[in-house]
Amino acid sequence: MQPIRTLENTLFQLADPEHYLFTNLDLAAIMPGLNNSALNALLGRAHENGIIQRICRGLYLNPRTDYPAGLVLYHAAARLRANEFNYLSLESVLSDAGVISQIPMNWITLMSSGRNYIYDCGIFGNIEFIHTKKNMESIPSQLQYDPRIRLWRASVKQAIKDMRFTRRSTDLVDWEVADEFV
Repeated sequence: MQPIRTLENTLFQLADPEHYLFTNLDLAAIMPGLNNSALNALLGRAHENGIIQRICRGLYLNPRTDYPAGLVLYHAAARLRANEFNYLSLESVLSDAGVISQIPMNWITLMSSGRNYIYDCGIFGNIEFIHTKKNMESIPSQLQYDPRIRLWRASVKQAIKDMRFTRRSTDLVDWEVADEFV
């Protein structure tokens, strides 16, 4: 069978709402006989034929699944930095809590033990990782795991601390609302 059909059939068998994002390493495991350049060529053809959809560099979506469209950015963030300590914070948490008036559209902000980087995820939006030296043990009471987004989420108190630490503008913060959480 042609490699593109093998990839398509395997992705069809794996398709479900829980498993719809695949990294290059995941796809390489499906096609173990291909070297990197052959795999990249195959993924390019699969993308052109609509078999996979490129989210960002190194991450693909299986478009045949019934994936949760509003959660793709969060799930992508969890997959992209799976080996790092990450938590949703900054404007994303403050907006969700109503502490800042503006809602960041298609943009999520996370603190990460990895380096600073903004992933452009095309039609889905952007994922911004901000480096922190904090670890899970240093702020356990300020984090809560959110299984819906598959990420740790900072408390409002921690998100405000992170805003100050990273020297991000706090001009939009409604301090009366923020004081209720602190």
